[in-house]
Amino acid sequence: MGRSSRDKRDIYYRQAKEEGWRARSAFKLLQLDEEYNLFEGVTRAVDLCAAPGSWSQVLSRKLRAKEGKKEDVKIVAVDLQAMAPLPGVTQIQGDITKLSTAEEIIKHFEGQSADLVVCDGAPDVTGLHDVDEYIQAQLLLAALNITTHVLKTGGTFVAKIFRGKDVTLLYSQLRIFFSRVTCAKPRSSRNSSIEAFVVCRNYSPPEGYVPNMSNPLLDHSYDVDFNQLEGPNRIIVPFLACGDLSAFDSDRTYPLQLDSGKEYTYTPPTQPPIHPPYEQACFMRKNNLLAKEDAPAASLDRSLSAMQLSASEDQEPPTSDDQGGCPGTSVTEPTTPTDK
Repeated sequence: MGRSSRDKRDIYYRQAKEEGWRARSAFKLLQLDEEYNLFEGVTRAVDLCAAPGSWSQVLSRKLRAKEGKKEDVKIVAVDLQAMAPLPGVTQIQGDITKLSTAEEIIKHFEGQSADLVVCDGAPDVTGLHDVDEYIQAQLLLAALNITTHVLKTGGTFVAKIFRGKDVTLLYSQLRIFFSRVTCAKPRSSRNSSIEAFVVCRNYSPPEGYVPNMSNPLLDHSYDVDFNQLEGPNRIIVPFLACGDLSAFDSDRTYPLQLDSGKEYTYTPPTQPPIHPPYEQACFMRKNNLLAKEDAPAASLDRSLSAMQLSASEDQEPPTSDDQGGCPGTSVTEPTTPTDK
């Protein structure tokens, strides 16, 4: 499938490239902010599972847009995978299930807690919906767990959720820590997807609660009886569709030339992934190494070594003499959005 066909398929993917976003998922956070005004009064924000960095990019542009407020705004992005630097964003390459990661976040905030925590993390879907929903639920709970370490009382937590048949237990878990929980579906999120976002506001943990990474928050089981509760025992979380019919439909196909007087030109991605997990497989496929089952091991090792050497030569350490950022971090403007 050619480049033009891919651009034609998704309007938000094309818009992300034209506006300089790293991924189309940036519009999801922008539309959530339009509906809930998430960024009001926020000076310390955390982006969990941040790579490739589109949500961190939104936080950087929105929170640092006001004159005289750039020095007061602190943004921390956390992910196991490396990503290209962003202005004003401190990156932590770490595990959100580790206490050391939470301590490092607080350290960057100089002992203060965050006003906002967002998480757009999702597993590599398998197509088995029950498995995907369970793994996503565990990822959301891991994000909630570290959030209880770093979020201030009254703060806001936004995270991706798969709306399956067993989400009642997740909602009840979130209601323990937040007085207001809403499930939202941005216009840029495809209607064919079970993806949605929980917007949890007014963080107020139970009296005497002590955050602890060693114990999972979810200590119940996904059973039929629990999800069949009725009346006041069942928690019904409000669901809101963000955006109206005037916005672009993410499931519709649009022509490449949207403006009659403007010719369509291809726009390359803003920032391709840095050392993605599939990099080695792509290299072997391009060099026809996967088909050669009897290929000598030495030849394969030489090819992989050449790939790693070329990658290290291409990845020059970024420098930032004219960009403002957090102390101890290199900050550069992105040079070349990928779909997340």
